[in-house]
Amino acid sequence: MQTTSNSNPTMNQVLAGRRAVVTGASRGIGRAIAEGFAAAGAAVGCLARNEMHLAEVEVAIRAGGGTACRQVCDVSAVKQVDDAMASLAERLGGLDILVVNAGIELEKATVADSDPAKWAAVLNTNLIGAYHCLRAATPFLRVSGDGRVIVVGSGMGHKGAGGSSAYCVSKAGLWMLTRVFAQEVVDQGIAVNELIPGPVDTDMTRWSATQGERPANWATEWFKQPEEVVPLALFMAGQPAGGPTAQSYSLMRRDN
Repeated sequence: MQTTSNSNPTMNQVLAGRRAVVTGASRGIGRAIAEGFAAAGAAVGCLARNEMHLAEVEVAIRAGGGTACRQVCDVSAVKQVDDAMASLAERLGGLDILVVNAGIELEKATVADSDPAKWAAVLNTNLIGAYHCLRAATPFLRVSGDGRVIVVGSGMGHKGAGGSSAYCVSKAGLWMLTRVFAQEVVDQGIAVNELIPGPVDTDMTRWSATQGERPANWATEWFKQPEEVVPLALFMAGQPAGGPTAQSYSLMRRDN
């Protein structure tokens, strides 16, 4: 778990000198953001549950001349999160940017037919896990004095979708947590905003499609690759001090 360094910064490295932690960084949107931030000059701490996939991300960032370290962690376990955030911040030399991305969806079922344990597990990762990460990262973001938090939300947390109550509720709660946390830390130089990717080709959406749950209105959506979310994440991470906070930025149709 060694940190590697980038010795050839370029003019387009808008995050040069910044230190970022990305949760759920082993695949999908999290991996794309971790690699995109590294390419933009940030030193990136990659956090997820899967050691093998995390190692692949670290190697990929190194191969591109970037800076990376990794830490295995289950965000639903508060002690693991506390230890992981402290370890990554130490190895990165501080923390300026946190991307709260780790999330799961375990089943498609109505409320009446859902499994209570699986329902709770989704909230424990998507909402309570996000709370653990925000809480653990706050002391390091305060020291930065110019912190950015990007919370990866979902349009389903704003509109809802039948058969996905746990996921929708977790993301709705996450949007409220984003706004409340932003209010609490705005005077500490920390901006907190939500990024809604819209439909993205990931393992989660492929699983949803096999369950016959792909919404009909996705026909008019931009069904994108994870890498296509990165420009918006970079825009949010690169906002000036005193810039927008408690805002939601979306790559999906607002009428969905």
